[in-house]
Amino acid sequence: MKNFIAVCIVSIALFATQSCRTAKQINKVIAPKDTTVVNVVNESVEDSIRQVNATMTKLRSHFIDFNTFNAKIKVEYEDSKGKKPDLNAVVRIVKDSAIWISITASFLNFEVSRMLITKDSLILMDMREKEVKYRSLDYLQEVTEIPFTYKEIQDLLIGNPIFLDSNIVSFKKTEGSILISTAGKFFKHLLTLSSENNLLLHSKLDDVDVSRSRTADITYGDFENKDGMDFSTYREVMVSEKNKVDIRLNYKQYEFNKELSVALRVPKNFKRK
Repeated sequence: MKNFIAVCIVSIALFATQSCRTAKQINKVIAPKDTTVVNVVNESVEDSIRQVNATMTKLRSHFIDFNTFNAKIKVEYEDSKGKKPDLNAVVRIVKDSAIWISITASFLNFEVSRMLITKDSLILMDMREKEVKYRSLDYLQEVTEIPFTYKEIQDLLIGNPIFLDSNIVSFKKTEGSILISTAGKFFKHLLTLSSENNLLLHSKLDDVDVSRSRTADITYGDFENKDGMDFSTYREVMVSEKNKVDIRLNYKQYEFNKELSVALRVPKNFKRK
């Protein structure tokens, strides 16, 4: 049970993790004096670059900027051994400062874990065992084997793209979508955007390290526009390396820029580890 709770806590703290192997590579033409590589279809390279830049500008216009965030999330989790009990999570974020997470087991209606993440530290409380762990943020990197910083975790929970590098290696427009592939230090990233409004619909990341088989696949759906921000209230994350994990996140309630507390009070009777 402890391992399951740990995985789910980490999954929420970084819900939209990596993704699947990069799909078929799109035809490429290297732009002179530019890292951008684009697929050219009866257009000049300059026109294609302008089209890529315009698309990226529209994508960034959907990035969610906020001061605080508060949400209640239903978490469904399934691995190679089958479906696990559903969890409910409460997430509170003070931008660029702290992420507070509480996990409740639905079938027990009992809070099992609580977590506070800052830019350099992590406090993890096991409410059933009455234990508290104090760790550096590197702990999440060790557990997930992903080079997360505080910013990536925050963007994951909010719904902004992660590991989005400026090195664009391919670009293609289809009838109903736009495909963009980027290459970064850690991951190759394939994004699928809606051609209508450039919303992020699908994200794939493939480990640059070819010796690993780590893959993941993230789908964004059920968008709502609240206070001028397009927010995905349903996300499905499929992650696989040695084992396959399928996580579904349903945001039941959420709000931005309201007063909230992220204080984490540790009872005196909790064991320190």
